[in-house]
Amino acid sequence: MEAGNHTAASLFLLLGLSEDPELQPLLFGLFLSMYLVSVLGNLLIILAVSSDSRLHTPMYFFLSNLSFVDICFVSTTVPKMLVNIQAQSKDISYIGCLTQVYFFMIFAGMDGFLLTVMAYDRFVAICHPLHYMVIMNARLCVLLVLMCWFVIFWVALVHLLLLRQLTFCAGTEIPHFFCELTQILKVACSDTLINGIFLLVTTVLLGVFPLTGILLSYSQIVSSLMRMSSAEGKYKAFSACGSHLSVVSLYYGTSLGVYLTSPRGSSTASVMYTVVTPMLNPFIYSLRNRDVKGALGRLLSRGAPGV
Repeated sequence: MEAGNHTAASLFLLLGLSEDPELQPLLFGLFLSMYLVSVLGNLLIILAVSSDSRLHTPMYFFLSNLSFVDICFVSTTVPKMLVNIQAQSKDISYIGCLTQVYFFMIFAGMDGFLLTVMAYDRFVAICHPLHYMVIMNARLCVLLVLMCWFVIFWVALVHLLLLRQLTFCAGTEIPHFFCELTQILKVACSDTLINGIFLLVTTVLLGVFPLTGILLSYSQIVSSLMRMSSAEGKYKAFSACGSHLSVVSLYYGTSLGVYLTSPRGSSTASVMYTVVTPMLNPFIYSLRNRDVKGALGRLLSRGAPGV
């Protein structure tokens, strides 16, 4: 019976954001535009950081990694959605769905981890400026990023292996525009107790711990800023944190919004942190950061014909 269920569920149905056929061209154009802007914006950040030696610092090393993760993050969900809209289909294969769940967990988790590492970087820069280059050396920066990849790789792999043990009924419908773990567990035909327990543990690991680390870092930063006597020094220190704080607020604010909305509205709310946030991150860092704006200007001027 279980084998039959697996065979019958070789295809899932993604219900998407709307079943109204008149809205499909609008959704296709909107999400294609957001996807292209997101990929192009984050790619420009990576190229600007890699091509400008003045940006070869820990902060911009982490920023370029965040941009890479954001490109992969948005590419995990949006292309399949666009293909389905264009083909007027809702199908996604069993293997394709599990693959989407796996990579979505990896890149969503990496976003949170990198934002935490970047908060620690700002903490060291502001609270221990004289020892910054000693503490945040190249070896530690690479080690922190590799450690994040290692942890999230194994967490996502365990989730995937646990999902493989579940059975699904024929014609399983997923009320979302991509295969999201909690939605998959809701439509499973077998017991999901172990999956739910592990999901709770990893939510603490990937959500609560990173957010707690960010809050602790910024509490120390605020305490250090309060002790500064120079108004100019306070402004300079705060401006160095402004972009990161904006991205953190956007990412965690929209992620929290998904879990506070009703199940019916969760797919719409998910658009904010899966598509809109990766699209806005390059604008936040380029508009609020003079160094990034300068590097982008030099990069674009070198690429312009006749310059």
